[in-house]
Amino acid sequence: MQIKIENLNKVYRNGNYALKNLNLEIPNGMFGLLGPNGAGKSTLMRILVTLMKPSSGRVLVNDLDLAKNRREIRAMLGYLPQDFSFFSKLKTYEFLDYAARLAGMKNSAARKSAVEQMLEEVGLFEARDRNANKLSGGMKRRLGIAQALINNPKIIIVDEPTTGLDPEERIRFRNLLSNISTRDVIIILSTHIVGDISSTCDDMALLNKGELAFAGSPEELIKKAEGNVWLISATEAEYMEINEKYPVISTIPTDGGWEVQVVAPEINGYYGRQIEPNLEHAYVHFMENKLNQWSNS
Repeated sequence: MQIKIENLNKVYRNGNYALKNLNLEIPNGMFGLLGPNGAGKSTLMRILVTLMKPSSGRVLVNDLDLAKNRREIRAMLGYLPQDFSFFSKLKTYEFLDYAARLAGMKNSAARKSAVEQMLEEVGLFEARDRNANKLSGGMKRRLGIAQALINNPKIIIVDEPTTGLDPEERIRFRNLLSNISTRDVIIILSTHIVGDISSTCDDMALLNKGELAFAGSPEELIKKAEGNVWLISATEAEYMEINEKYPVISTIPTDGGWEVQVVAPEINGYYGRQIEPNLEHAYVHFMENKLNQWSNS
């Protein structure tokens, strides 16, 4: 499976670009789409799942043109939108059975078997008789991914899946997606949470203001931040200064001060040392530099 995006644009009536000249190839496996709110991620997701038409450009899915082969491509898709909601009167298994029928599963015995297997896979079998709208936030997201997977799609698109989840549910959800990604599928994970990308994705793209800022592996992005991440031992007064001058990634209180991680090419006399960057450091470093380039261009 491969998705190829060529010169894709989405322009609104006021002339604002939600997507601008986007060129991107998405291979098999887990693909991360990272960027701040308003970067164009959700617009791209809605175009890929045929809920929105682009202003120009094209999308090819295994050489099928999205504009000409919508029905065939829709049959390949599973989608979990950011604002996914449930019918209030349906139990968990009833909702998933309804989703299976919508996905074209007409044989009731096969559908029942698929529903039970999927509830088991996402850890909701014990909650199958509970009303779907009474589930916890994490369980709702798992039921959301279950409805996206019920018909064995070849392309799975999930938009901000871990927003609002506690750390334990976030890890569980990421592990679930990672297990699914070992199959012959494309999973596109759109998020502004860097940890969701760093722990699951082999390839990624970074959007900002509708444009492609970076495409490659997380490791390639991390390399760009080498030599630009510092751990500073600061007094209370220095911490206030540092917070004004640099992008601060984390702070840990110490006896009489703070240990502060910052992203910057140099730290101008503060007491600190360079440390190895992670993806969060790299994201901040890259966006700071790109934003400066765009504002000066």
